[in-house]
Amino acid sequence: MKQKIAVSVPMHCDKCRTKALKIAAAAHGVSKVSIEADKGHMEVIGDGVDSVCLTSLLRKKLGFATIVKVEEVKGAKDDKKEEKATPPPGCVQYCPPMYYELVDEYPEPVQCSIM
Repeated sequence: MKQKIAVSVPMHCDKCRTKALKIAAAAHGVSKVSIEADKGHMEVIGDGVDSVCLTSLLRKKLGFATIVKVEEVKGAKDDKKEEKATPPPGCVQYCPPMYYELVDEYPEPVQCSIM
């Protein structure tokens, strides 16, 4: 289920905007992030995004964030036929691991060379 989450975040400068975008983009399941700078909102679209976890991450890094709205996104592609998944290839070639042996050409002498 795709969700569209609108979060109010303080974005006073470019550094705050960049920081908010990085945090939102790193969250699990996020597919699209956009900022409406005039409203001070950030819209996050993704599949299975935890809105509470996202706002708590934004609060920790930016100091203030509130959830404005959470709604389900219904796409036009969902109504049409679902694409068939391609089957995996029938034969996968297995390469055995290669082993290397380290050989010293000049072993260190056992006796002390100073004496």
